[in-house]
Amino acid sequence: MPQFSFLRPRRPAGVRLSALLGDGLRLVPAASGDATGRTDEETALDVLVTNVAVSDAELSPDGLFAALPGRRGHGADFVAEAALAGAVAVLTDDAGVERASAAGLPSLVGADPRRHLGRVSARVAGTDLLRPRLLGVTGTNGKTTTVHVLDAVLRQLGVPAGLSSTAERRSLDTAVASRLTSPEAPELHALLARMAEDGVHTAALEVSAQALSRHRVDGLRFDVVGFTNLSHDHRDDYPTAASYLEAKLALFDRDHAERGVVLLDSPAGREVAARSRVPVTTIATEDAEDADWRLQVTATSASSTSFRLERRDGRVLRSSVPLIGRHMAADAALALVMLVEAGHAVDQLQEAVARGVEVTVPGRTLDVSGVDGPRVFTDFSHTPDSVAKTLEALRTVTDGRLVVVIGADGDRDPSKREPMGRAAAEAADLVVVTDHHPRTEDPALIRRALVAGARTAADERRRHRCRERVATVVELAEPAAAIRHALGDVGPGDTVLWVGPGDTDYRVVGTEDVPYSPRQDARAALREAGWQA
Repeated sequence: MPQFSFLRPRRPAGVRLSALLGDGLRLVPAASGDATGRTDEETALDVLVTNVAVSDAELSPDGLFAALPGRRGHGADFVAEAALAGAVAVLTDDAGVERASAAGLPSLVGADPRRHLGRVSARVAGTDLLRPRLLGVTGTNGKTTTVHVLDAVLRQLGVPAGLSSTAERRSLDTAVASRLTSPEAPELHALLARMAEDGVHTAALEVSAQALSRHRVDGLRFDVVGFTNLSHDHRDDYPTAASYLEAKLALFDRDHAERGVVLLDSPAGREVAARSRVPVTTIATEDAEDADWRLQVTATSASSTSFRLERRDGRVLRSSVPLIGRHMAADAALALVMLVEAGHAVDQLQEAVARGVEVTVPGRTLDVSGVDGPRVFTDFSHTPDSVAKTLEALRTVTDGRLVVVIGADGDRDPSKREPMGRAAAEAADLVVVTDHHPRTEDPALIRRALVAGARTAADERRRHRCRERVATVVELAEPAAAIRHALGDVGPGDTVLWVGPGDTDYRVVGTEDVPYSPRQDARAALREAGWQA
């Protein structure tokens, strides 16, 4: 099961509460009973704060507890627990002041405390004055790959690096598992302070739409930002594609970035390039004359993708990634051009990556195959576009049958489930729908949507009498049964892709993390089927 923790500075200096006032924040002191004769306000202003957290479970002694209003309640409901955990002050709104005072804690109060959280976190962590150079990546799919490629290339260049991705947070060689794609502002600034303390020169960060809408990256300005693509996701937060794009566009503003790099292969990419408020460099994998860089995939195998990047002036970068598919080459190209825009010379980069980018991307097309038999991969894909691109890539390196085991997240955007099922059935010979992380939803309803999408796609292909394969669709709730059914239908030359779990070792059922490793179970199923795993 996941073990989450913060990377924090080892020696936090902190600031007095007085240093956090201003910009619309006011101080509401609590009765202090100070024996020196100072007023309650003087006592409150002198309180030392060394850390900030939005959860009482994440506080350290001398902490500032951010009691924020939320969809299901108010953080002020947990002020008493925060005080016991070490909180010495509270950041909140008028609705939270009374409960903070009842706990004996002074409050910094604003109409929208979340808007102040980035600035306050930066001031407490010291990242308003000292932090690594920052590279930020946004888009629907490919953020994690691009960030990990950035980190790998920086290391190959000899640059001390750190990262924050959906999978992990890392400062040099110290890493912890992630909880959110983009951490809340207190965690992010604590991470950057730790990086500065460790001597990290450049950090690569995933920046989600929610991070921008919810002010998680406030207080930061990126040296270079990158845009991958935009496709169906997060409709529970952004009801339309236009609102989703607007959220992403906020990163390409002078408040957040110096300059940007954009992949032009989607209409959204062209819109970002056209509407960016910072200078933009563009990349295209198609024959786009207006692109600054052209990407050509030169070779693809079941273990790697080679590519060539050419700039308008004729300068060329050639490399490869140990990942499968054109979309992986595009993510790597975005990372390389971002590094050029960050000031790294093309010749220097070429020398560093001439033999390939030495990158491992957590959860992306992980090969769990045995020494014989079918190729078996687990993957983190959770959008229709990602499923389609991964299967397209696998189809090009599969001589025989392509089988998909697929599940979807509960308590997450339900509108993408049918399209995910459709994408699976449009590319595969067999689709096995199973449970993934149902969370508090009825897993049968999640499977029903995936099955409906898959069967619709199969029926359409059947009606049009497609000469290509028409997928068979099977529903098996238990993941262990699903992977065994899939492996019972394949042999050498065939490929099985298990969509959803990536490299996780747990399932979220209800509110519990249930231990389960799809990787280990897939290997066990291979052995049971008679293959050497």
